[in-house]
Amino acid sequence: MNSSHHYKNPLISFTNYSKLVKRERIIHYPRAAVTIMPQPHFIVVTYPAQGHINPTLQFAKHLIRIGVRVTYITSISASRRMTKVPTAEGLSFLPFSDGYDDGIKPGDDTDHYLSEFKRRGKDAISEYITSSENEGKPITCIVYSLCLHWAAEVARKHHIPSALLWIQPATVFDIYYFYFNGYESAIKAQADETNPKCSIKLPGLPPLFPRDLPSFVIASNVYQSALSLFQEQMDVLAEEPNAKILINTFDALEHEALNAIEKFKTVGIGPLVPSSFFNSKDALDNSLRVDLFQSDSKDYIQWLDSKPKSAVVYVSFGSIAALKKQQVEEIARALISSRRPFLWVMRNRKDRGEEEKEEDKLTCREELEQFGMVVPWCSQVEVLSHPSLGCFVTHCGWNSTLESLVAGVPMVAFPQWTDQGTSAKLIEDVWGTGVRVSTNEEGIVERDEIVRCLDVVMGDDEKGMEVKKNVEKWKGLAREAAMEGGSMDMNLKAFVDDVSQGYCK
Repeated sequence: MNSSHHYKNPLISFTNYSKLVKRERIIHYPRAAVTIMPQPHFIVVTYPAQGHINPTLQFAKHLIRIGVRVTYITSISASRRMTKVPTAEGLSFLPFSDGYDDGIKPGDDTDHYLSEFKRRGKDAISEYITSSENEGKPITCIVYSLCLHWAAEVARKHHIPSALLWIQPATVFDIYYFYFNGYESAIKAQADETNPKCSIKLPGLPPLFPRDLPSFVIASNVYQSALSLFQEQMDVLAEEPNAKILINTFDALEHEALNAIEKFKTVGIGPLVPSSFFNSKDALDNSLRVDLFQSDSKDYIQWLDSKPKSAVVYVSFGSIAALKKQQVEEIARALISSRRPFLWVMRNRKDRGEEEKEEDKLTCREELEQFGMVVPWCSQVEVLSHPSLGCFVTHCGWNSTLESLVAGVPMVAFPQWTDQGTSAKLIEDVWGTGVRVSTNEEGIVERDEIVRCLDVVMGDDEKGMEVKKNVEKWKGLAREAAMEGGSMDMNLKAFVDDVSQGYCK
């Protein structure tokens, strides 16, 4: 290792350092001078998608709060789409060109895009490491998000510690690990859709049925390139003598899953959600909140203000999922039949680089809007925190799932792909904070099934009351984890201490 990486005699731990001083190197006491280790400098690198940017920015926020300097790296395509580029003292924002500065478009070669993102990303990180070294501000650690395992190769090349920030459930991490370590044939046999009642038991996890598994595992032949990314990730971790795996979850939520793998130590450093969920006036929250899509107005907040407590159905399928026209119609008809006020985020096709076609328009739009409001995008933090919210019809993206838990909103689990089926399993069967929809033989959730689920989570019968009780329980535990001295705070400080002191030896 380059000798300039060695800092001798770090007599004060990092967590104490962050409370004492950020810029001075010496603290003078009456009888002694104590050497303080230099301020840790982390790189956080992420894929340029909304679901990756939000949790990694929250992670960066918590690092900054405990005194770490953070350089946040993603592509120019993301920064161009941000309504505002994140700014905060202690944060440097470093976008690089991945060759697709206007974003990847429908019809583009995904494999080529990922290859260019990797090649150019590695170059950008390497150049920044070298320049930081030359400026006397060396990098202490590289933290990389999902699908970016190549960042660990850059870290190794420069003799810098690295850590994976896993932004899906710990349960999903475990499933991928076991799939690539002895359970592939058993999982493939179970994933045979002709026998949906067949379950498999993996160490430390609840019994899983085919629909509970990540879609990349269920349909491995369809998603081979995606599955290979996860295999490469597991291979990279296996090569690390002391792999550091940080997961956006918390100890109480997935205790068994966090301890299911003997080979790896996984650490819960979540929930990585905006502090405004906790009624906290956090200046960093406003600086580091990012949307890659824009809402036309904030009229929906005034509309929510006009509704009774716990009355509104919120429907959103995130930033990526594109529903079939038939499915959109079934949801619309269900909302009309339910006759409950609703707020539905219906993404514009132009946001996905597609044309708006006449045949794609809802046949019942006029009737639908008599009961609720349809918007192209909204601030999910504000909506989930609003007292008029009664339930969340969600695709079960992990960010949305955690936000709903923290906000204390019951869920109708409506998973689409990737890790969402596993999250739906946890929501219904493990935490009991919602109910999951069932599809017909064509994979469509029919209107009657949607109405049934709404009636359950918003009703006052035994099942509905049980869901509401569980929602309050997990809301409390999530907030405990996120408070100062909670599991997030303690685990994150221990990680920074471990990396910083190990780096100084």
